[in-house]
Amino acid sequence: MIADLDETLRQLLVAEIPIRNGEINVAFDQPKREWSARLSKPTINLFLYDVRENNVLRQHQWERLPNGNGRPEDLARLKRTPFRVDCTYMLTAWANDPEDEHRLLCRAMLALFRFPVLPEDRLVGAVRHPTFEIQARLAVHDRLTNPAEVWSALDNELRPSVPYIVTLALDPWAEVTGPLVGAMLLRLGQAAGLPNAPHLTAGTETAMVFIGGTVHAEVGGAPIPGIEVTIENTHFLATTDLEGRFVLGSLPPGSYRLLARSPGGQLITRVVTVPGNNGDYDMILPA
Repeated sequence: MIADLDETLRQLLVAEIPIRNGEINVAFDQPKREWSARLSKPTINLFLYDVRENNVLRQHQWERLPNGNGRPEDLARLKRTPFRVDCTYMLTAWANDPEDEHRLLCRAMLALFRFPVLPEDRLVGAVRHPTFEIQARLAVHDRLTNPAEVWSALDNELRPSVPYIVTLALDPWAEVTGPLVGAMLLRLGQAAGLPNAPHLTAGTETAMVFIGGTVHAEVGGAPIPGIEVTIENTHFLATTDLEGRFVLGSLPPGSYRLLARSPGGQLITRVVTVPGNNGDYDMILPA
């Protein structure tokens, strides 16, 4: 995926500077002394010298995926959120004359400054259709703070170098598919000797239940998004998502009346027992 990011940046610079007939090279090499000595034409180099997780954007929770493309509605598709990593490049320009180098460096910076988010129509290979926008930052202050040490390690002469950070999403997780959960029972109370004696002390237990279901247009019909579902004489209210699903809770066990209003204004009710089984909380609205 990082190789495809390199190619995306190459094509972006070629199109935006613009570079015609290969008059300027765009490289991703380690700018050591022997490499720079072999250059035969002006070159823009983006050396990837650091890759690390962006802990500010860290989100490792589960997210539910839509069930399109004919997948069964009674299955849930879950996936962990991808990692976000900062790919830090060192942007340099190389030419025979210092003025040409500065001019080339400025043109490259202007091209990259125009895209704080890499446009999707410019992405290639594995970075196409990203989960998150691919953000980019140029000339930030918190990277490459001591360039003299970098050039000393590269055994080359000190020259203008600009940090360029691209935040990429890396997804190592596999999708998990399983049956929908219609009711989840949460038991609260006191216990002694956990975890070896996981039974709650008598008289201290409180049970709360979360319920969920789907609103359909008719029996076997398509799910309906945007329908408000509530429980009579309570403050619990939910709106169905794009797949017609809703979640309500937390409720003490007992008998309740679910209320839903059709797009035509007709009020539909259903008496339910909490906790119940999968499908016990589905609602059927007139077409």
